Amino acid sequence: MKELVELIAKSLVDNPDGVIVKETVEDSTITLELAVAPEDMGKVIGKGGRIAKAIRTVVKAAASKGDKKVIVDIR
Repeated sequence: MKELVELIAKSLVDNPDGVIVKETVEDSTITLELAVAPEDMGKVIGKGGRIAKAIRTVVKAAASKGDKKVIVDIR
């Protein structure tokens, strides 16, 4: 999941070196914290949060094979 979020975020931003994804696993929950450069924040969130919602939807669909819940937190 970490690689998927990283790939999507790097393809959206102007500064791909500024993309950092941190993965935390607790019980049956995986939390992915996505951090990007401040000037790229709007590109990752999108107008009205549409891109952020799309990223979460793709990750949720990819995680549906397992029994783990995945949370994507954009910072």
